[in-house]
Amino acid sequence: MATPSAGRVNMAFIALIVAVATIGGFMFGYDSGVINGTQAGLEKAFDLSKLGTGLNVGAILLGCAAGAFIAGRLADVIGRRSVMMIAAVLFVFSALGAGAADSSVVFILARIIGGLGVGAASVLAPVYISEVVPANIRGRLSSVQQVMIITGLTGAFFANYALAHSAGGSTQNLWFDYPAWRWMFWLQVIPAVIYLLTLLLIPESPRYLAMKGRDAEAEVVLTKLFGADAARAKVAEIRASLAADHHRPKFADLLDANGKVRPIVWAGIGLAVFQQFVGINIVFYYGSVLWQQVGFSENDSLIINIISGLVSIAACLVTIFTVDKIGRKPLLLIGSVGMAVTLALMAYAFSTATVGAHGPEMSPMIGKIALASALAYSALFNLSWGPIMWVMLGEMFPNQIRGSGLAVSGLAQWGANFLISVSFPWMAANIGLPVTYGFYAASAFVSFFFVKALVNETRGRELEDMEG
Repeated sequence: MATPSAGRVNMAFIALIVAVATIGGFMFGYDSGVINGTQAGLEKAFDLSKLGTGLNVGAILLGCAAGAFIAGRLADVIGRRSVMMIAAVLFVFSALGAGAADSSVVFILARIIGGLGVGAASVLAPVYISEVVPANIRGRLSSVQQVMIITGLTGAFFANYALAHSAGGSTQNLWFDYPAWRWMFWLQVIPAVIYLLTLLLIPESPRYLAMKGRDAEAEVVLTKLFGADAARAKVAEIRASLAADHHRPKFADLLDANGKVRPIVWAGIGLAVFQQFVGINIVFYYGSVLWQQVGFSENDSLIINIISGLVSIAACLVTIFTVDKIGRKPLLLIGSVGMAVTLALMAYAFSTATVGAHGPEMSPMIGKIALASALAYSALFNLSWGPIMWVMLGEMFPNQIRGSGLAVSGLAQWGANFLISVSFPWMAANIGLPVTYGFYAASAFVSFFFVKALVNETRGRELEDMEG
């Protein structure tokens, strides 16, 4: 298969495409993180019980699961860029609606709308990037998505802090006599509008155009990316990789000739589920509460979260510079082993906690082991499963089933996210942190053998060469 020569690749154009597409990752992170500073305001405004607070906080995940499922399939119908533009509009409406909500029901609906955008952005940014960049740098450029997700989370934390600090508290009035927690949502309109407008600057995916029989348009985009000669050859390769009868992609393509689900689909679903079953979002959603449960002060807990975020970003940068050199599968295997060990150490540390005058307490040495293990765990996740899962989902499926494969894998990923996030408070209260983290450690251990058996290396391979 023809590969664009390094000299003909339009890197400036590719850099623009990656920068714009990964704003979706920033929105993903921001929309997921903004809720952390608004819970006191929600409880006061809507007179919520703890269960009600949980429903308001978790509503976005239901939208995420639906958005990922719908977006993957819709991207095969109207295009990758078109669905990302819809996601940007959803972000705008969600931010406006959540900030202006006068009831819990309205707020939940607004957050579900935002979740639809998050789900769509989560699956489409990596697949769009994979379909427009050269194979030899595809991994590192797709990994930028994870950096932007964490940047979005961090951006939301800092924005929430700044607004609450300016008002004297998240429930105190700020501009135009609206409380600061409402402005935390409204502020999201700015990056959402930037995302929408900049999407107008980049083209539709050439693989999508060729799949729809719009070969001339696909060739124009590919020419701008790689030059005229490479563009003509690539269009022919894309056409050859599609179904022999040239039917439009459909969910039935996920089944083989015997009516069984293709192995590559199970591999995608497994990657999506294991990425969540190792418990990473417990760190994102419950980090501060978790550390306070085992004796750290609130201030120390917040500092730990900030340090964890910085460590995570650094780990993602390491991935960007290594993923196209050593491959996806080795990084996944390293991450599985490392997370199994560090999660097991955290489970052990939590098992030693005793109840003191001010709640659970650890010895200073065990506390340091727990903290070091948690930071190492965050680094290992963001070195491996964090970015690599999204890279793999964007590139591992053959052209004919990429949209449908993304739909079911994205649904599985967000469904697993919901199960882990909702189950954590119950598990921590009823079976304890040691057993809870033991489950996450066991999931990491099993994920090693899953990767060994079912995941194929995709480093350096053209998308037209993907099998399954």
